[in-house]
Amino acid sequence: MDHFAAHEEQLASLRMRQKFEEVNVAAQTNLAPVQDYVNFTLQKAYFMCAYECFDRSKRQEEISSCVENCSIPLSNVQHTFDHEMAQFQERLNRSLMVCQDKYEAARLQKKNDAMNDFVSCADQSIQENIKTLPHLANKLKASFGIRDNGSS
Repeated sequence: MDHFAAHEEQLASLRMRQKFEEVNVAAQTNLAPVQDYVNFTLQKAYFMCAYECFDRSKRQEEISSCVENCSIPLSNVQHTFDHEMAQFQERLNRSLMVCQDKYEAARLQKKNDAMNDFVSCADQSIQENIKTLPHLANKLKASFGIRDNGSS
């Protein structure tokens, strides 16, 4: 690989890292109310419920069962959140694989602008996926009964 191509790849790699950071910031920003609901509202409810389970008149099995029942709402929401985020990540990865495939084909054809085309394709793919985050956040909020002010 010549010096110019190596430099071009380094620049592309840097731009891609910046784009992935952009995805992370967008995800954190859009999903903050959902994370807040999980981390505070549901976890608080879980701990309060679990606290009530500890009664000296109960057997250990009853206490354990009670605490386990308290964890169900939190566990269900966390599972749904994790599933939706995994699907988001999968969609992003698939779209980036299309860009990678186009890049490999262009490289085989020895196209001079293959790297720029790859970066442009990846940028467009990332932007399209970022645009889905507000919809994903709204879907999760509706599913979990979160009102816009962050409470339920």
